[in-house]
Amino acid sequence: MRKFSFHPCGNYHENYAQELNIFETDFGRVCLGIFLTLLFFVAPFVVSPYMLYILNTIGIAAIAAIGLNILIGYTGQISLGHGAFFGVGAYAAAIMATRLGVGFYIAIPVAGIITALVGMIIGIPSGRLKGLYLTIATLAGQFIIEYVLIQWDSLTKGTMGITLPAPQIMNWQISGDKAFFFLIFVSLVLMTWFAVNIMRSKYGRAFIAIRDNDRAAEGMGIPIFKYKLLSFGISSFYAGFAGALWAYYMVSITTEPFNLGLSVEYIAMVIIGGMGNIPGAIFGATFITLLNEFLRFLTGVLMNVGAITSLGLNMAPLKEFVFGLVIVLFILIEPKGLAEIWRIIRSSFRLWPFSY
Repeated sequence: MRKFSFHPCGNYHENYAQELNIFETDFGRVCLGIFLTLLFFVAPFVVSPYMLYILNTIGIAAIAAIGLNILIGYTGQISLGHGAFFGVGAYAAAIMATRLGVGFYIAIPVAGIITALVGMIIGIPSGRLKGLYLTIATLAGQFIIEYVLIQWDSLTKGTMGITLPAPQIMNWQISGDKAFFFLIFVSLVLMTWFAVNIMRSKYGRAFIAIRDNDRAAEGMGIPIFKYKLLSFGISSFYAGFAGALWAYYMVSITTEPFNLGLSVEYIAMVIIGGMGNIPGAIFGATFITLLNEFLRFLTGVLMNVGAITSLGLNMAPLKEFVFGLVIVLFILIEPKGLAEIWRIIRSSFRLWPFSY
């Protein structure tokens, strides 16, 4: 009699510990290890300074986008004030570094905590408002924070800006793109790990329940106002942490970048990357940062062409148009964003050479 051997055709969980694993297979762990090895031990030594600047910008944007994805993608609370929270973190770190002489390793997390408190204050209306009304409330918060940053001259120096000292660990001064690369991406890895673990906890499950049906979540005993406020706090902490990193990286900061346009960029990162997906926030940050650099390069090329100089000068206001167009195309073609495209690609490799 012939003997048949059967092989599992999927990943089956036999206990809750397996259900909560971040990686279901050893192959995923090995791939992540290889990627992190290449990222930290190869990339900073082989790419150009310009590419290092792009990578650093992506890393900072990804931290802020992960925070916004927790609020929008996992909790279903729309915010148009993320750019302002980014600015609060930048100015909090700058003020602590210049006036209080606080080291960067304390200033950055404390700036995140300060921003979390501000974000929770702005998020108080979420207890009674949702949808369009909550969006308008966070938009008001964006304008209020912008006004405070510009007008409170004695604290923020207004339009004059603040110049930060170089961060230092003992006798090692962190300066230059390569040194900041390690600081930024170590922070990104830790913040990503933290976000993933939040989503695996009871808090993450409560966020998802509120997103799917807040009345049903309340009926199950989840205090929705408490968790909505917590989601605003965590999201703002990520924005403030990223803003503090950006302030040290840029050395000098002013109020201009922290406007509504920056908030729209972060929303675009979440939508394009994939709402409710932590890696999707990183994909979205990468896409939008590269799109910004491409538009900047294209504008420079067109401005140098004599016959179409006027067209080059008109490219700047088209940035919002391009963002809007890209968002609409993703919503129509792939609503789940780049994260879903990446999942399909991985599934294709896993099933190859079969088509099913």
